[in-house]
Amino acid sequence: MPTNRSVAAIVSVMNEEATIVSVLEQLQRLPLNEIIVVVNGSRDRTLEKARQHSQAMIVYYPDPLGHDVGRAIGAKLSHSDILLFLDGDFAVRAEDLVPFIHAVDQGTDIALNNITPYLPSFSHWDSVTIMKRFLNLSLNRSDLHANSMTAVPHAMSRAVVEQIGYSELMVPPKAQVRAIMAGLRIAAPASVNVVSKNKMRKNNRGMDNPVARMIVGDHVEAVELAMQHTGNRLNFPDKVRKRQYTRREAACR
Repeated sequence: MPTNRSVAAIVSVMNEEATIVSVLEQLQRLPLNEIIVVVNGSRDRTLEKARQHSQAMIVYYPDPLGHDVGRAIGAKLSHSDILLFLDGDFAVRAEDLVPFIHAVDQGTDIALNNITPYLPSFSHWDSVTIMKRFLNLSLNRSDLHANSMTAVPHAMSRAVVEQIGYSELMVPPKAQVRAIMAGLRIAAPASVNVVSKNKMRKNNRGMDNPVARMIVGDHVEAVELAMQHTGNRLNFPDKVRKRQYTRREAACR
């Protein structure tokens, strides 16, 4: 492990009996201080398999919480200096997780997954990717491209979570806005292909599917939050209209 600081891996899972063991096996290859698995809404053997194959802290909720709420709960329960967030739908090699931990150890506040190499040309982007890119542009962070706290794996320091608030992790784009507005160091130091490996489910298939609508809605909330800080036009100033003249006209009347 490229750090002397304590590290926690937080995994939010629902109905992942086919993959949870391989996810935990990769995490157990790292000398982590904590592994926290938040099992929620599962109707299969995810909980049983997690118990059988790991000494992780396992938190169980019978109702579905959503991955983001699960991550927020895991972060709240952890005690480590560096928090690494994953999902349970496919295993990421331990070697591919190390760069995120290393980046935070070296001073990055939030280390995002750089999905840029796996995206198609812009004309084939979906609504979620467009919203991710728009939010970063709106906050003058074009360097982040379409990278977002919505995607895993990503890592951050505990100090960041305490600064922006654990509850903000429930809506990752809002957490990203708060982090950017606070001037925190955000980078995308490594790439894990979650685009092609994303498990297809009934609720994330096709155009305008429920998951896409939820994530787009998350970004609408984030844009609204950004507007409260930067103004209605965000990072897009109006350099054409001379609006002050109409205000003077109204004052003369």
